[in-house]
Parts: sequence; structure tokens; C-alpha cells
Amino acid sequence: MDLSGQGSSSQCVFSFAFAKALLYLYSMADIKKEYQPGVCNIGAAERRTRLIGGWIGLAVTLVLWAAFLLFRIAAPWRLFLFLPAMMSASGFLQARMSFCVNFGMRGVENFGDRVGKITVIEDPESKKRDRSRSYQITGYSAIIAAAIAIAGLLVP
Repeated sequence: MDLSGQGSSSQCVFSFAFAKALLYLYSMADIKKEYQPGVCNIGAAERRTRLIGGWIGLAVTLVLWAAFLLFRIAAPWRLFLFLPAMMSASGFLQARMSFCVNFGMRGVENFGDRVGKITVIEDPESKKRDRSRSYQITGYSAIIAAAIAIAGLLVP
């Protein structure tokens, strides 16, 4: 570890990319204030909950990956990284997109200041758009989680 304060160029690139990702996730400028079918179904309180879930999933993924490497667990077992990575990706994407997959599948929304206080959506077309967005976010999360699990598999 370089303690001189001058990190390698790869550390700088990684730090910059990480900082940029955090800024992207925490950007509140484009937060919607009301329900829009297939676009957003959660407000700030619910977004914070999804963001916390994303961070927990990321922490579990990193700890599990480190444990697999530290204890020299056989490579195929590293595919289990998919599960916490999926949780992480899903949480971060839902927070960023202001859209809860579960709410989208159930046909509800929450823009209140309390987590869990939901409003039922009556319009069938709105429900259809929400389900479509839920499948999209789930697909993106699965692709990200699969990439992480495969990376875990390929690390010697």
C-alpha cells in the first residue's frame, strides 16, 4: 500500500469512477414529485430505503467475495455472489430510477414522507406500464449481478 499520498494511476481512475458513481446515485435533481406510470412510483423516503438495500447488498457481496478468496473456496461456489450482487444492483437501480419493482408488480405507489404508506393504482394501462418497468429493472439487475458473479468465478 502506498502511503505517500501518491496513488497509482489505476487507483486514481478507480477513485474517480467510484466518486462519479456516487454522485450519480445521490443526484436528487431529477426526483419526481408525483406518480408517473412506468417512470416513477416512489418518492424520497422510499428511495432512501432502496439505496440502503443497495449498500447492504454491496457490502455483503464484497465480504463474501473476500471470504471466498481468503479461504480459497472452489471457483464454482463464487457464483453465489450473484444473490447479494442482485440485491445491490436492484437497490441502487430502484433508488436511482425512483421506481420500486415490488410496487410496480403490485400496482401501488408511495410519494409520501413515510415508508410503506401506499396508494393503489386503479388504471389498467398504468399498471401494465409499471409491470414492464419492473421487468426492465429486474433484467438490468440480473445482468449486472451475472457479470459480478462471472468476474468472481474468473478471479484465480
